[in-house]
This record gives sequence, structure tokens and C-alpha cells, in this order.
Amino acid sequence: MEKNGNNQKLRVCVATCNRADYSKLAPIMFGIKMEPEFFELDVVVLGSHLIDDYGNTYRMIEQDDFDINTRLHTIVRGEDEAAMVESVGLALVKLPDVLNRLKPDIMIVHGDRFDALALATSAALMNIRILHIEGGEVSGTIDDSIRHAITKLAHYHVCCTRSAEQHLISMCEDHDRILLAGCPSYDKLLSAKNKDYMSIIRMWLGDDVKSKDYIVALQHPVTTDIKHSIKMFELTLDALISFNKRTLVLFPNIDAGSKEMVRVMRKKGIEHHPNFRAVKHVPFDQFIQLVAHAGCMIGNSSCGVREVGAFGTPVINLGTRQIGRETGENVLHVRDADTQDKILQALHLQFGKQYPCSKIYGDGNAVPRILKFLKSIDLQEPLQKKFCFPPVKENISQDIDHILETLSALAVDLGGTNLRVAIVSMKGEIVKKYTQFNPKTYEERINLILQMCVEAAAEAVKLNCRILGVGISTGGRVNPREGVVLHSTKLIQEWNSVDLRSPLSDTLHLPVWVDNDGNCAALAERKFGQGKGLENFVTLITGTGIGGGIIHQHELIHGSSFCAAELGHLVVSLDGPDCSCGGRGCIEAYASGMALQREAKKLHDEDLLLVEGMAVPKDEAVSAAHLIQAAKLGNVKAQSILRTAGTALGLGVVNILHTINPSLVILSGVLASHYIHIVKDVIRQQALSSVQDVDVVVSDLVDPALLGAASMVLDYTTRRIC
Repeated sequence: MEKNGNNQKLRVCVATCNRADYSKLAPIMFGIKMEPEFFELDVVVLGSHLIDDYGNTYRMIEQDDFDINTRLHTIVRGEDEAAMVESVGLALVKLPDVLNRLKPDIMIVHGDRFDALALATSAALMNIRILHIEGGEVSGTIDDSIRHAITKLAHYHVCCTRSAEQHLISMCEDHDRILLAGCPSYDKLLSAKNKDYMSIIRMWLGDDVKSKDYIVALQHPVTTDIKHSIKMFELTLDALISFNKRTLVLFPNIDAGSKEMVRVMRKKGIEHHPNFRAVKHVPFDQFIQLVAHAGCMIGNSSCGVREVGAFGTPVINLGTRQIGRETGENVLHVRDADTQDKILQALHLQFGKQYPCSKIYGDGNAVPRILKFLKSIDLQEPLQKKFCFPPVKENISQDIDHILETLSALAVDLGGTNLRVAIVSMKGEIVKKYTQFNPKTYEERINLILQMCVEAAAEAVKLNCRILGVGISTGGRVNPREGVVLHSTKLIQEWNSVDLRSPLSDTLHLPVWVDNDGNCAALAERKFGQGKGLENFVTLITGTGIGGGIIHQHELIHGSSFCAAELGHLVVSLDGPDCSCGGRGCIEAYASGMALQREAKKLHDEDLLLVEGMAVPKDEAVSAAHLIQAAKLGNVKAQSILRTAGTALGLGVVNILHTINPSLVILSGVLASHYIHIVKDVIRQQALSSVQDVDVVVSDLVDPALLGAASMVLDYTTRRIC
């Protein structure tokens, strides 16, 4: 093998931190040892290998006949977050001397443990090439962050699945330095099942236990949510006790929270329970046989979703620790549980089944590929790694004013009659607006939204507007977290349980925000209108219906079931007119455009609406506008109806002042200017003196729904600029 132009061996340092990573590294170490003409092997042992409470697992390395060059005591006990950080720091202090002495050409680092991060950091800073095993995978905890951090430090990558390979490429790693080899442990797994196993089962679980009639449990703390993971462990043990099958329980790893998990085991008497065997460590060869012939494996170890699939053993994966892993059909996920019942049901579903064997993580030939890859490494190549970034379009301007002018949002307003889409600039200017009649069916409506947004996005390019996302304002009750319309108003048909976010995001490849039109009006006032800079204010929309939005401590209030600020349904009279919500005496039943239209029709039917100077063409429906016109021309009955409507709205505002105590109330919508003076009169007559000074104003925004929809996009995506 060529090294530095001479026939020299490649000096490989393999550092192992715990029982789990040794099961992956050992096959590679055996392979390196079998080819002494090409390699020199140095073994460094650190981490929990050297701790008695975790089984002193360095002994299995010695039993495998490997010479341990260095033992490093790097674990600071405490089993909490601080102890993990201190352990990394201690390893960083001790490793430089070891690496200076060994002077390896390449260091092999496995996985995503905090000890491995210390190894990779030390090697990278000391200009030692790093080969990372199992990069590019996704699990679901802090392990992801550590794994990807090691990827960035590593020079070469051995991954186990096609998806992991694609993830590494997406992370800008050089494709020529990525090897899709499969998991090294599969080289042993796929040839292990035919060995004598009953003696192993009896040794660990008792003479009376049969194959497929026991459970293996292995659960670790989740360092990003320790309290919840301990609760899940407690529920798991309760379920296993109730399930009443012989169970081998392995102690958790050394992560923060493990001490509390051991306390839970002892509190429940697991170590002395006749159905349980609690052990700190099982040699990997024997562990393979135990999980291969188990009735089920339960827990959150990566072994459950990776290695056990090779045998088709049923697995119950608990919690979020492995939530992003690729799994075979043998894995049943229990994401969360409040009681033991869900876990117990999973045990009844899985126990004793036999699934097809899975080779997602390997085909049994990983080690030969890895050795060939090691031999191909050219030590003459520059040590500095290169990243393969995708091409980036050159920025046309770095002037902040130019950037702020061109940053824009697509705003969508779904009204009862019209569907509007607009390009809205950072300054709140509507650059271009598109309007169509709102279709009556879901399919026609969603297709029209997509079509209008695509056209607007294309036009934005011509107008030099950089679209940051899409904001949607719609009537009804909305779950803004999921982008789903839960229940719509009667004005918009076929619009319940509608996912708006997914189709728009998939089509436009942009983030999408969705909210109720009343909330959007409040957001518009906060960013562009009279609520700008205020900590607490309320917006009331007076249009076809009555809606609103509440800003409290600068944030929009949604409520526990996304029903906050349904201000149109504040009841101001117990025996008032029927409301569209099914109740009586709501503000909307008095003061909305629909309510005024209803009263206008009654007057018209009784020939009491029209006065001199008015006419309603035969082909034109009577509307609220006709009632307002009649009132302006002196129609006493029309004036009385408007006064009653304004009084109802005023009483609602008084209730808002007494309940929320905002510093400002903004009336928005086409009817606001007709109600403002009546509302102020009602406040003077009915409100407590402490809130009578609160100002009530008419909004000066022309399109609050569109501006509010845009503000969801602009506020979120430009926080780093503003």
C-alpha cells in the first residue's frame, strides 16, 4: 500500500467508548487485524467501558484478543447534563497526549455519542484524518446534532443506508469520500442465528424459558426530555409487569437521566422480581442470540430498529429517541403514552410474531468494503476537507434598502364572495392584486388558489420581488400550527378539515402560514396600522360577519382550541335575534352586514325602506348598503336599526374593555365608520370609569385581510433583518 510515496502500513486508531459502538467497530478491528501487511491497529478505550456500574466492558475487548494501547478514564459521574459536558471536556484534555504518542494516519470514530464528539474534535484539531461510521442517519434527539457535527469534522464517511448517503450529500460532503457499505455489525448478525442458542437463553433467563417466550428490554434516557423519558420507562416497566412474561432488562447507558432510570427499576423491585433478570451487560455474540429468539424486544435502543430487523423479531420502539430511523415492518412505534395501557396493547399486538428478515442496514459484506476503502485513501491528498456546496446565484445587491424593498409575500384572502391573491412588499404596499369569484366546491377552490398563486409567483419574478412565503387569511376556525381550516363559516362551503399548507407548500416550495381572517386583521394592524408598537390592543372587523383579533403582550392570542377572539359571538341580549352560530343575541346577529341586510329586506317587503332619491332595480338584491343609504336620506326606521346595531357593537366593546383591558380598540371593515360614534357613546354610558379613556378608532388600512396574511410571512421570515 502506498503511503507518502513509500511501501508503509496505514496506521489506524480505533477508539471505542461503550458496549454499543464496540459491536459496530469490532468487525472492522478484526478485519484490520487479519491484514497486518496493510494495517497497524491501535486501540483506545474510554468512556463507560471502564466503569464497573456499566459492566467493565473493556474486558470483552481483551477477550477478543485485542491489545488495548490506551485506557482513558473520561467519564465524570453524575449522569446529568453537566456531567456529560464535563466528560467531553475531560476527554479533550486527555486525548492530545495519546494522539501525539500514537500518531495515527487515520482515526475511526463511530456514531453519535458525546465521547465520539470529543474524539473527532481532538483528531480534527490535530490534523488527523477521521473516518466516521454511520453518519447521515436520523434518529430524534441530541444524538442527531452530535452525529452531524462529527460528519462536518470527518474526512471520510461510511454509511449504512441509501438515505443516509443522500443525507451526507445534502450536507455538502464530497461524494467521492462517502462509502455506502452497510452496518459492520450485520456481517456478524447474518451468520449468527444458526448457532446453539438455548444454552444462552437459559444462562440469562432461566432453565424454564423457551424460545420466543421472553422479552428483551433496553431503554435509555432521552437527554433532551429527561423527565418524560423516565416517565415512559416507568410506564414500560408497569406494562411488562402486567404482561407477565420473563423479561431480560439491560441497564441504560450513561447518558443524563440514567441514574434516575435505575432508581425507577429498584423502586419497582425489578432486580428481585421473579419474572425479570436485570443485567448491566451481555456480550454481543450472546445478545444477538437473545434478541434473535425473543418473543419481542421493547425500548428505545437503536439496536431495536437496526440490528433486530435482521432476525424479523417484533420490536416496540418507545418515544422519540429513534423517531427518524429507517425501520422494517417488524417495528411498532409508540410515540407517547400517558398510561401503561398503550404499551400493554402494543405488547399484545407484537409478542410472538415473526416478521420477514430485513436488510435495510446491511447485507453482511460491510467490512470487506470498508477495508478496500481504507486502502484507497491517498495520504498525499491535502488534509483540508472540501465541501461540495450547490451553486448559489450571485446576489444582485447588498444594499439593505434594496433588500427590504424587494422582500415580499404572497397573500391570499378567502372571502365569502371573492378569492384574492396579492404580492405584498415589506412596507405593506400591494404590488399587484388578483381577484376571482370564490368557487362553491372544495376541488375548484383549491385548484384556483394554486393556479392564482403560481401565476402571482411568476409575476413576482418579473417585478423583482423575492417571495418569502405564502400567508392565507380565511373565515372560520383555523389551526395555524398545522395550517388546517377546522370549521368554516356558512359563507364558504366545503371548507371543513381542509389542509391548506401542504398543497401550497408542495406546489410552490415555499413556507405557508394560515390563520383566521379576524386574527389576520389584528396582525395587519400590529405591523402596518394603528396597533404598531402597542403591547395590547383589539381589532374588531365589521363586515359580512363580525370577527376580531386580540394582541396581548405583542403576541396574537389563539386560545386553547383556536377559538379566541370570536368577538362577533359575544352575547349582548338574551332574547335577541337568531345568530348564524345557532345562538341568540350575538353582536353578529345585530351588527353584521348579514344582519343589516336581513333588516333591510324586512323594511323593503313592508315598503318602508325606500325614501325620496332612492331606487332598487328589480334585478338587484336588497343589501346593507341600501339600509345605510336610506338612513343617510332620513329614513327614521333605517336610522333606528343602525343605532341598535351600533349599540350592540358598543356593548360588545364594553365587555371587551372590562375583560381584556386593551390600550386601543380598532374598528375595521366597511361598516366601521358608521358605528364608531355610537360605540363611543355606549362606552361613555356603560363602561367603568377606569376604561372610558381607552381610545376607539377606525382602521386606516385598505386591505387588512391581505396585509395580515402577508405579515405572517414577513414577520417570521425577516426577524434577522428587522
